[in-house]
Amino acid sequence: MAFGVLSTTSLLAFGVPAANASAMTHVTEMFTTAASGISHAYHRNVDWRLVARLAPAGMIGGAIGAYLLANIDGKVVEPFVSAYLIAIGLLILFKAFRPRPTREVRDWIVPPVGFFGGLLDAIGGGGWGPVVTSTLVGRGHDLKRVIGSTNFTEFAVTLTISLTFILTLGWSELNSAIGLIIGGVIAAPFGAMLVKRLPVRALMVAVSMVIITTSALRIF
Repeated sequence: MAFGVLSTTSLLAFGVPAANASAMTHVTEMFTTAASGISHAYHRNVDWRLVARLAPAGMIGGAIGAYLLANIDGKVVEPFVSAYLIAIGLLILFKAFRPRPTREVRDWIVPPVGFFGGLLDAIGGGGWGPVVTSTLVGRGHDLKRVIGSTNFTEFAVTLTISLTFILTLGWSELNSAIGLIIGGVIAAPFGAMLVKRLPVRALMVAVSMVIITTSALRIF
């Protein structure tokens, strides 16, 4: 969770247009989400019924969000994207200190959550994990199943978003994604080492602070 929003906020800080930043992040995530999804499926953390409800809605929302972002002036949409990223950072911070709820699961909420999760993920360059995972856990779904299912579904959503960006922007605009892919692969083992040694709450607080600070500076 938060690879997308961290990558996007960093690219925006370097002056990359909002559409290109989101596109490069999602092309990179095709590789990271594939590995994550396969791992969760292997460890039987995936609820296939939940995936079947999430995936179609998330893919539709992601395609719409990517198309809209690719056809809007980056200077106009950038403050709104940064504001959305700040909201995601606050959501992560809130989840770091909020105890797990025990409310009843209502399956009708799953497709709308998937749609808006995909839509906001494409527009903001990230947020599928924080939005979808947090919402479903808040509705009472089992934490392990939610994490496994949303990670597995994210590959389909990311693939749809990436293809939409490639068709609208062209691959020539996304060459820098290669650098993100290489950097992500190199960084992953170090992230695993940190997770073993640092408490989850501390990691979530750190991630949220980076997102909020960089996005607030961008708006300023």
